[in-house]
Amino acid sequence: MVYLLIVFPLVVAAATFAVTSNRWRPFLLPVGGLGHLALVLYAVFGTTAPVHGPEEWLLLDPLGKVILLVQSSLFFLCSLYAPAYLSIRSDRPNRVFCANLLTMQAMMTLVSLSHHLGLMWVGMEATTLVTAPLLYFNHNPRSLEATWKYLLIGSVGIALALLGSFFLAYSGLKAGLESTLHFDQLIDHASELSPPWLHAAFVLLFVGYGTKMGLAPMHTWKPDAYGEAPGIVGTLLAGGLTSCAFLAVLRIYQICQASSVAEAAFAREIMIFMGLFSMAFAAVFMVRQRDFKRMLAYSSVEHMGILVIGIGIGGNAIYGALLHLVNNALTKGVLFLSAGNIHRVYGSKVTDDVRGALQRMPLSAGLFLAGFLAITGSPPFGPFVSEFTIVTATFASGEFVVGGIFLVLLGIVFIGMGATVLQVVQGNAPDHVPKDLNDTFATCAPVLLCMGLVLLLGLYIPPPLELLLREAAAFLEGQR
Repeated sequence: MVYLLIVFPLVVAAATFAVTSNRWRPFLLPVGGLGHLALVLYAVFGTTAPVHGPEEWLLLDPLGKVILLVQSSLFFLCSLYAPAYLSIRSDRPNRVFCANLLTMQAMMTLVSLSHHLGLMWVGMEATTLVTAPLLYFNHNPRSLEATWKYLLIGSVGIALALLGSFFLAYSGLKAGLESTLHFDQLIDHASELSPPWLHAAFVLLFVGYGTKMGLAPMHTWKPDAYGEAPGIVGTLLAGGLTSCAFLAVLRIYQICQASSVAEAAFAREIMIFMGLFSMAFAAVFMVRQRDFKRMLAYSSVEHMGILVIGIGIGGNAIYGALLHLVNNALTKGVLFLSAGNIHRVYGSKVTDDVRGALQRMPLSAGLFLAGFLAITGSPPFGPFVSEFTIVTATFASGEFVVGGIFLVLLGIVFIGMGATVLQVVQGNAPDHVPKDLNDTFATCAPVLLCMGLVLLLGLYIPPPLELLLREAAAFLEGQR
């Protein structure tokens, strides 16, 4: 099973690359997405037997189950959108695009299953390489610049993560232990690791994988990459790839948590500070933002900050952070795909040119507006529940200053983001907007499905998902 989860999307990717027809090739994406999701659902909910490989380098534990379920579900929803989108973009060949999407899915699965620091690093680096051609899909100077910036900054981050991995291995050698990069062995001997080298390893790994998450100030690749990428790619970056990077951060935090109270406090303080800093940075740049796709990039920076704050606070906030991971991924699907529809019709993503979207394309614009309300924590949507859980846990733990700053920043983001969104959806559409381009069922149905799930999680959390998130939260805190 563990190998099948990785090999299946790779086989479909090879089949997709072999198909010669640009018209029929994209229909293999939903096949791959549905098949992978079915395997994931069986592995996560359908069996109680351990899912692992030789020597447990590959292992599906409670944390991996959450991340794998999120990214597989999101990929399936995007795959439903892909055939209609690529038929509209018939001016561009899609062989590399389709094959790389499926390969990206396989590499994100590898990261979710990896229980060895080196193997996880390989998976994260592979996602960087296979994503680059997806960013360059539009083949224009701006997408080329975004691709190079993504590769350059991502490579620096992944290099720091590699150095941190070496430091973590050396922390065991320094303490007289056998060198290892296996997570379970590192957790078992965490109390014996050399504290100075463990500190250095955590900082380097947090900064390295934080770059892939897009935490400020390591986020500088995000505005260009999200602004120039197709909506499908932006969704998978904001909801899938960042979730995998967050998992890498959680793995390192687990080691600090198992080491000692002092080491856990050291990691938590860094995470709370960097989380608040990311939220503040995003809030500043979201005010008076004219490019609505770049606005979504800063929204992603904000929500990565919320995730690490939840982990830093601990207790019930960890459950809230994991629930927010699910809510953020689905809501980003609504925002990126609906924003892609609007961008395609208007031919621009700048608010000076995009007005009256509700009048011109009511379904996509309505979903974009609803997605804005959801992602900013408005009830009755899912992000409200997860953010409220984190806030209440923050105040319950006595972190009143952190909780106060958190609420103020949420308010600033709501105002700044709202101003941009309302400029897009309100008013009258400019005369230059083509009259022959409209919403279609194929490009709106997957977005509606995402929105339905976001609303569902705000009103009712299915018991199997609730249990999975609770198990993952307990697992992260060392309650095995």
